[in-house]
Amino acid sequence: MKITLIQTNPQTDRAANLRGAVDLMTKAIESDRPDLIVLPEYFEYYGGSLADKLAAAEPAPGGAAYETMKGFAERHGVFVHAGSMMERIPGEDRIYNTTVVFDRRGREVARYRKIHMFDIVAPDGTAYKESATVKPGEDIVFYEVDGFKVGCAICYDIRFAELFLELAKGGADVIVLPAAFTLQTGKDHWEVLSRARAIETQTYFAACGQWGAHISSGEKRFTYGHSLVCDPWGHVVGRASDGVGHVTSHIDRTQIERVRAAIPMKAHRRLACV
Repeated sequence: MKITLIQTNPQTDRAANLRGAVDLMTKAIESDRPDLIVLPEYFEYYGGSLADKLAAAEPAPGGAAYETMKGFAERHGVFVHAGSMMERIPGEDRIYNTTVVFDRRGREVARYRKIHMFDIVAPDGTAYKESATVKPGEDIVFYEVDGFKVGCAICYDIRFAELFLELAKGGADVIVLPAAFTLQTGKDHWEVLSRARAIETQTYFAACGQWGAHISSGEKRFTYGHSLVCDPWGHVVGRASDGVGHVTSHIDRTQIERVRAAIPMKAHRRLACV
């Protein structure tokens, strides 16, 4: 299987963001012919004020991002792991941070809502309070692509090993994590966490990040990018450069089997919690 990660720099113009994403996805189809295309967290809309974010949330299905990705998957016969979208919740004053996955016929085959909320203070003192506008999800989610079982996570989820052990217990071969990692945390933690998640789960780990500057609540902020794919041994086998673009990697069933046979972690586990 071939997987392509699309690295974008979304702003608050949804139509422009979607045009840019589709253009990059089309180029990837023409050059690499992937089986699965992955977009970053909030590829459709990023930045603005909290009020802007709530107002911009769309229903799924029915919203522009949902329908654009559904149509692309159907036209090109490719699985699309549509990063994450701002999913409106009827009757709520918060939204879901939601991944939707479409199969080669444009059918929704998975929906994952981010579980862990990014409520932190960055090293420079910048405060992030995702839970002020986003309602956490609860479900662990998988889907199938051509015989590979794919597990879902989003951004800050990467720091919670228990989620990934549940994905491993559920039989994941590949784990996909769209993200909008901050520049400050990304430069120190992005690669090491991605490699750790691959090693401990003995899966391919595909982390697809936003890159570049945006304006959030009047402040200029930066996301890290450096989208990458790690193999089950923890090697980085694909990495995007700075800037918008894409990176494509092969997912090799033989490598998964080789690693799991060499270090049979599943057979060795002893703690009930894992």
